[in-house]
Amino acid sequence: MTGGAEGSGNAVVAVVAARTPAPLVLALRGQPCSASIVAVSGRVVEDLVAEAPAVIVVEAEPERFDAPALIRALREQDSLARTPVLLVAGGEARTLRRIGREAGATDVLSKPFDAVELQDRVGVLIDLALARRENDDRAQAMRRDAARAAAEATARERELIRRLMLAAEFRDDRAGDHLTRVAGCVIAVAEGLGLSPAEADDVALASTMHDIGKIGVPDHILMKAGPLTPDEWEEMRQHALRGYHMLHDSSSRLLQIAAEIALTHHERWDGTGYPRGLRGEEIPCSGRIVAVADVFDALISARSYKPAWSLDRARAHLEAESGRHFDPACVAAFLSRWDDIVALVEERAA
Repeated sequence: MTGGAEGSGNAVVAVVAARTPAPLVLALRGQPCSASIVAVSGRVVEDLVAEAPAVIVVEAEPERFDAPALIRALREQDSLARTPVLLVAGGEARTLRRIGREAGATDVLSKPFDAVELQDRVGVLIDLALARRENDDRAQAMRRDAARAAAEATARERELIRRLMLAAEFRDDRAGDHLTRVAGCVIAVAEGLGLSPAEADDVALASTMHDIGKIGVPDHILMKAGPLTPDEWEEMRQHALRGYHMLHDSSSRLLQIAAEIALTHHERWDGTGYPRGLRGEEIPCSGRIVAVADVFDALISARSYKPAWSLDRARAHLEAESGRHFDPACVAAFLSRWDDIVALVEERAA
């Protein structure tokens, strides 16, 4: 054999023939490869799949088996679709090349063949097989590295979001439980709408930053026990835009979802919300989901300006505001997971 085949001692060349392929095997003897004889039978394809050779040599014997049909069958196997195949057959060279190409053979060799030429042809095919194997190994390693890098980036994103949650808690020590309950309700609504678990988890995680813009609201307004004045209320409403501007230009998909939620979770289905007065499906799905979860948790939570509502009263409010404040589909999805919501609230009492 030639070239890189000299370093291919682990290469297996499978020789397929109906009769003992002595000339083929003898021609390969002494070369840096091992020859494996595979008899033609009803399991020849399965046997080759199990052996996974580097190169396959098929000797055509028309009176005993259909070699082109066998090669086509090999190409239908995922594990053998790219394995180099040498078809050794008698006949006119041009016709033989056409038959081999149509069947899927990598190369053809006319009979009677010269042993040195067979060695050279097989050597080239082993070089090809080993180069492909090396490239496949390199590509697999690159995919592993890419997957590891993506996982690390996702972990960093989630850590950033957790830190932003902590920032919100520094302003209001009640925020942590509120954000956790809202996120749990978001998962229930999102899954009730048919989002995949991964999609629901992303929206839930992003929802924990829906009020991040309140970092910019002065304490005397944010912590005020009584009703806000018109000017104070206008200042409070700015948190939606502030949160959006804090997050929207990030390259992180999660932070982009969070920016969308921060901007739109106070919009209302009937168009009377803020900051842009969006109506119906003009409001992104993530914002419509979080609106239901956020208002529900706000209702069942005690505040300095109001007592906590009961779960039944809060549920009745969502039903009454379906089609006005809230997307009816989101309310229906929320109610379809009511038992899960109750369990969440009992676990994380407001």
